[in-house]
Amino acid sequence: MAGAGERLRRVLSVIVPASNEEALIGRCLRALFGSDPAGVPVEAVVVANGCRDRTAAAAAELAGEAAAAGWGLTVLDLAQGGKPGALNAGDGAARGEWRVYLDADVVVSPGLMRALVEVLGREGAAYASGTPVIPRPETAVTRAYARFWQRLPFARSVAPGYGLFAVNAVGRARWGAFPAIISDDTFVRMQFLPGERVQVGPTYDWPMIEGFAALVRVRRRQDAGVAEIARLWPGLMDREGKARLTLPDLAGLALRDPVGFAVYGAVSLAVRLGRSRGWERGR
Repeated sequence: MAGAGERLRRVLSVIVPASNEEALIGRCLRALFGSDPAGVPVEAVVVANGCRDRTAAAAAELAGEAAAAGWGLTVLDLAQGGKPGALNAGDGAARGEWRVYLDADVVVSPGLMRALVEVLGREGAAYASGTPVIPRPETAVTRAYARFWQRLPFARSVAPGYGLFAVNAVGRARWGAFPAIISDDTFVRMQFLPGERVQVGPTYDWPMIEGFAALVRVRRRQDAGVAEIARLWPGLMDREGKARLTLPDLAGLALRDPVGFAVYGAVSLAVRLGRSRGWERGR
């Protein structure tokens, strides 16, 4: 972790791994720079990795806007792709004791950073996230899938952390470098017991990928990521703490939303019939 050889400062460092996100990085950063950090020093560390577009340049062009808003901005441009490597590089460049890990397609609401700082400033290990909102998808199939998925136990659990999660220095010390695995967000979340996870009220927009084939690819990746963690760290997933989905619960959800259930079931079946190809973009 960054700062192991020096004293970390009471700074909020937001680490943004970005791979071929030229079209979205500006929206993500402008929302971040427009947020209220509760008077603490703030910085954004954008880690472009393996990009074939202008992601790094597009981020660097916002240096003036960042400075005007009181944010420091560091942009790293890594030739090698891969989110774990990008997260580790971002940690190496960050100087704050409070860390927010933010996907480049996420848009935060103005009050989210302030709410996270309030949690991260507590004594002891802290893990926090905002309240995720899925913007209205463009395709009918993704709208149906998203509607049903948001009613499932994981999506309704406290601080699921997809797209954005934050830890303080004591919490960050629970693991070393990010391992080269599929699901970094699940790995971090499982470092904390359910009672240590806090979901704050302010929201962030997390877009869901569009189309049936894309949903299958991403869902397959998500399932493979959970299975990988369970295999490498036996017992870690026992900390999940989400409610159990019973058959009566599932039947009730299906009756309330038969179309969403049908789409979700079709995606689940397609995942079981196929094979994972490794990393897939979450959006």
